[in-house]
Amino acid sequence: MSKRFGDTVAVDDVSFEAPAGAITYLLGPNGAGKTTIMRMIAGLARPSAGTVVVNDSGLLAFGDAIREIGFSLGAFSRNPKHTAEQHLRWQARLGGVPVDNVERVLALVGLEPAARRSVGKFSYGMLQRLGIASALLGDPKTLVLDEPANGLDVEGTLWLRELVTGLAADGKCLLVASHNLTEVEITGDRIVVMGKGAVLSDTSKDDLVAQGSGPRRLESAYVELTRGSVEYTAAGGER
Repeated sequence: MSKRFGDTVAVDDVSFEAPAGAITYLLGPNGAGKTTIMRMIAGLARPSAGTVVVNDSGLLAFGDAIREIGFSLGAFSRNPKHTAEQHLRWQARLGGVPVDNVERVLALVGLEPAARRSVGKFSYGMLQRLGIASALLGDPKTLVLDEPANGLDVEGTLWLRELVTGLAADGKCLLVASHNLTEVEITGDRIVVMGKGAVLSDTSKDDLVAQGSGPRRLESAYVELTRGSVEYTAAGGER
């Protein structure tokens, strides 16, 4: 796919595959095009060129897309007066899935005790959990998650680690944008590294780690790949 905003090329002829039964991480500096790609997959932005294929079909071909693909693209798309339960029930009805699924996903993300609390009083980490619950409502084959670990405490990070690896073990496809290289190294199967809208590397996690050196080999390999793609650097560091 490619995406232009006026004279700015945000995504430049990007092509990659996220396989079933694996966690594919999308890495890159701020402005690399990761979020734009995820918005195009979700149908929130139209590619200037190219196509998106989900489960061997286009997104618009699904009569019940919520059963095919789930998205968590941000923690703030909520009515602050709704409870967590109300928010998910509304989404279930909109997607055509049983409202009984709400109780299941609330338990899965650990929000059962807060089910009747207004989401306007949620912490950022709780909103992240709610977004993941929304993505899981239809028990989809594919999940697209944008920075799901942001705002999570240590316990939340460990919970997310177990969740995503368990979903992949069940055969689901996960595409995850992240800056958390520690979690990427622990849970990743494939890694796509982007810079300035283009793919810099598309390989297995093990192969990318093997390109690095020193005690933090994934970090080393990532820094080397993105050295010429960082838009903002501090005076105290050298890239």
